[in-house]
Order: sequence, then C-alpha cells, then structure tokens
Amino acid sequence: MAGFSKASVRDAEVDGKRVLVRCDLNVPLEGGRITDDSRIRACLPTIELLRERGARILVCSHLGRPKGREPEFSLRPVADRLGELIGAEVGLAPGLVGAEVEAGIAELGPGEVLMLENSRFDPGETKNDPGLAKALGSLTDLYVNDAFGSSHRAHATTEGVAHELPTYAGLLLEREVSELSRVRDEPQRPLVIVLGGAKVTDKVGVIDRFLGSAEEILIGGAMCFSIFKAEGRDTGDSLVEDEGVEVAKRVLADAEGSDSLLELPEDLVLGRAFEADTEVEELNGVDVPEGWMGLDIGANTAANYANRIARAGTVFWNGPMGAFELEPFAAGTRKVAEAVAAAPGHTVVGGGDSAAALAEFGLADRIDWLSTGGGASLEFVEGKELPGLEALQDA
Repeated sequence: MAGFSKASVRDAEVDGKRVLVRCDLNVPLEGGRITDDSRIRACLPTIELLRERGARILVCSHLGRPKGREPEFSLRPVADRLGELIGAEVGLAPGLVGAEVEAGIAELGPGEVLMLENSRFDPGETKNDPGLAKALGSLTDLYVNDAFGSSHRAHATTEGVAHELPTYAGLLLEREVSELSRVRDEPQRPLVIVLGGAKVTDKVGVIDRFLGSAEEILIGGAMCFSIFKAEGRDTGDSLVEDEGVEVAKRVLADAEGSDSLLELPEDLVLGRAFEADTEVEELNGVDVPEGWMGLDIGANTAANYANRIARAGTVFWNGPMGAFELEPFAAGTRKVAEAVAAAPGHTVVGGGDSAAALAEFGLADRIDWLSTGGGASLEFVEGKELPGLEALQDA
C-alpha cells in the first residue's frame, strides 16, 4: 500500500495462534449506551480477517480517562456491541493480565474473540511499564496494532508490547498511514488545508508543516481570535488563547514570506454568550465589540472557503469553523462540511470535532477518508514519529 513500510497483518501466519489486537475503541457512552460505534466498525476488517484465518483473538483498548477501576469506564458495552457486529459472543476478561485472563485465553478456539478490560484500569498502561508489556507479550504469539488513533502515545499496549512479540499493522492503521501520507507527501494540487478549533497551539505544527507547500491554508474557529489579537485587532469577549498570541505573531511573520496563502475570516457571527438562545449579531468585519464573542465565521467567509475547497485537488480538514453544536453558530461549519463533501478532489478529514460535525450534517459517507485519529492524524501530517507505529517491524 502506498506510503506504508511496515509488516501487514495480511502477511502474518495466524492459524491457531493467539493474536493480541490493539484497537481504538474509545467510543462515546451515555448512561452505559454507545452513542457512536464507528470506531468499533473501523476495526472490523482486521478482526474478521483474523477470524477467517483461524486466529484466537484478544482485543485490547482504552476507554476514557478513568482514575481507577470505575464501572462506567468498563468495556462491557463495547464487547457486547462487537459481538453483535461479528455475530459471535465476545467475552470480557477482568484485566490485561493475570490468572483469569490466562484461563479465558485457554478456552478460546480458532476464530473466537476475547476482549481485555479497559487498559487504563492498569496503572502500568500509561506509564508504558516494561513489566506489564512483558506480561502481555507472554500471553500471546503475535501483536497487531490497529489503533492509529492511539499510536501517538507510548503506552504499554501501543508501544511497549510491540518489543515483546512479532508485530504487524492492522488494516485500519495501514489505510490511515497511506491516506495521510498522500496528503503530506504526494498531494494532488492545489492542496488546501482547512483548520479550525479552539487553539492555535494545537494546530501550529500543521501550519508550519504546510506553509510553503500548501497552496492555501484556511483558518476558522476560535483559533482565529488569537491571530486577530496578534494583529492588534479587537476581540471583545471571544476566546483568546494567551499562549497562542505569541505563536500567532510568529506564524503571521512566516506567512508573509511564504508561497502559501494564509486566509483568515473576513466576517463573523457574534453572540452575547456561549448559549443557543443568546442574542446573535452578524459582523461585516472582524473587530469584535466589547460584550460580544465571535462564535462562527460569517457568510462571506464561508462562501469564500467553499469556493477555494471546490477548486482543490486535495483537501485536509481538521477542526470546526465555530460552535457548530449551537444551532445559531453552525452555518459556517455546515457550509465548509458541505463543500468538502462535494469537492471533486481527494478529501481527508482528521477526526474529532470535524468528524462529529460531518456525522451531524449527514455527510460522513461523502468524504474520501475520515481519520479515526484526531491528535494522531495531526501529529502524523506534521511529520512527527508516532511511537506505536515506529515500534512495528518493517515489511
């Protein structure tokens, strides 16, 4: 697969073997019910491939940020949903390692699946504890990483265990790397980068990576107010990241001498408060009066961005254009989402809130690649090494 240099699960000999598969099953839950199972569905091709080839499969993942063994962070609902999707029972072991886990593995037949309980219930997970990694490795015969969205973290189940076993990339991880490599290294031209969200500091690595190589970088979301502040403009009560202002000054200076166009909003939608029923005002300009906050890009900006996206050969989008979860401030993100969905060029969206917006607007299936990893996708396109990916053996 283009842009991929690691050994693939396609080439692994797995018949009868115990295979540990790291997935990213960090799904949203409300009252113990899964509200979006797309991450579970994303790992199905790898799990089904292993089942068809007679592997005895152990699935592990984290869920949320538990402080201990809190029941609301149990993977039980995830195991049940995975079982429904594959049409077979998926048991849940009480932890990552230990006698009960070993007993569960011993009962697994070819093609059967056992899920290990939330990896973050074990304090050794986030510490990348070598003892935990070794214990995990002793339970299985080989390791498959299919958790691209967690591969930017050097944890025991993403990086540590990969040094204990023969390692392979899962089908999802393979596709993620291939699609994002295409954006980073071999984009069809023109390349248009669309960035939103709250913080300039979260996205500055992407701006730095593409200033000079992308034709256009389009900025929206609250991060634009740190840039406006750096320009000396009035930002009213808008969200401004103090640390981001100095970063923005440097970005603006770099953009001056760049071949890339760094495009900022020309109009805004304002609100008195971050509430759906607040007073709303359209601003033809970007200097925000006191007592108001910018909560969306304006109609002219949205139309301009949509036109630029429509002409792109490649689009990479990460971060909403405004507070799309509040209906009065959803129009900018909706317009950009519709433009990306309709774009004739290759479209890649980097997870998180952008994916949530596409799902809300019913457009997710019209994107060429919707990454499962928000932070991981950003770090990858920036050119950073992902520990979970680097630990895998080369093809």
